[in-house]
Amino acid sequence: MDLPACKAPQTNLVNKAEMTDEPETHAETAQSAAEAFAVAGGGHDAATGAVLPSINLAATFARNGSGDNAGAPSGMVYGRDENAGVMAVEETLRRLEGGEGPAYVFSSGMSAAIAALLALGPGAKLLAPDVMYWALRSWLVHDAPRHGLSVTFADMTDLEAVQRHVADGNATAIWVETPGNPLWNITDIAEVCALARAHGACVICDSTVATPVLTRPLALGADVVMHSATKYLNGHSDVLAGALVFARDDALAREARRMRQTTGPLLSPFDAMLLQRGLRTLHVRVRAQSQSALKIAEHFANHSDVEAVLYPGLPSAPGHAVASAQMTGGYSGMLSLRLRGGASTAIRVCAATRVWTDATSLGGTESLIEHRASVEGPTSPVPDDLLRLSTGLEPVDLLIDDLERAIAFATGKRSG
Repeated sequence: MDLPACKAPQTNLVNKAEMTDEPETHAETAQSAAEAFAVAGGGHDAATGAVLPSINLAATFARNGSGDNAGAPSGMVYGRDENAGVMAVEETLRRLEGGEGPAYVFSSGMSAAIAALLALGPGAKLLAPDVMYWALRSWLVHDAPRHGLSVTFADMTDLEAVQRHVADGNATAIWVETPGNPLWNITDIAEVCALARAHGACVICDSTVATPVLTRPLALGADVVMHSATKYLNGHSDVLAGALVFARDDALAREARRMRQTTGPLLSPFDAMLLQRGLRTLHVRVRAQSQSALKIAEHFANHSDVEAVLYPGLPSAPGHAVASAQMTGGYSGMLSLRLRGGASTAIRVCAATRVWTDATSLGGTESLIEHRASVEGPTSPVPDDLLRLSTGLEPVDLLIDDLERAIAFATGKRSG
């Protein structure tokens, strides 16, 4: 069965002739473009002059009297696939990522990821990271084969291994996640895309942790960028959302939209408004969180009770050079600590923190800590001494002191 084309350029869904303020989308302008459109956040409401766009809750739209399915004067027909607020946040995301193709938002990151994967079609062969977002990895192991998608897991930081798999015909598509959750491995996006292009494969990049503030994968050659917009894009832990942004309006993009239209995981108008609100402060939050995470990583890098700090911003990190080349302005707000006392000590640290909250998720304004092996279960490839930290916006000294106190308590060096 023919798979959707990943490379052939098609007509852009967005009419650029009508967009006099279209930003430059070159890599060197990513930072300024991201700032401009995160702050713009959809613009003013033309009807009222409100500085925030209105929320339109309509589920259906009156036709224009022609009797056909042309829809309202706006061209919209039915709310499962079309809504002004949803389309506005999609346009913001398209500009943030520099996409020449469309952007689509979904009701969760998982629904976005699965739509992209199913759009590849039965018979597709996917090469995926051996350590990656656990819920999606579980879907790839247990559910993908039912849809005719075969999956091979590999160390995506090993370019020679990636090349072998692609050359051997094991990959018609490559899934990249960088920084990779929760070890924060760095994959060289440009190099993987060059290998994929040489063998006719497409690349889908999960850039949830980097965000377009730090990395724009489309400028490095990726065909699709995927986000769990629940995380940094929204940034306030009050929305479940996902997003896909396409390099081109090609068969893969059209199939992903069809998947969303037929299965129905559209983001609600209210959640679209919350996501748009989050994008207004995206660049401020991500930079601040990245700065704090680096300070935390540096503080604990030589700590007597810490076996290792996993953070690409440390010069000692295996992926530091690649991260420095493809990330601009920071290395994200995510890091992990591996504790010398093993799983029991790690779990005790989680229970002892007062500023850090023991909870799942990442990218919010609050700092979260989690023992990932306990969450993922006995088949998890994550070391059982690892704590995943999502750095929020609290004062960094307070976050460091809280971790110091919790580690001292967990190792018996402090009573409480």
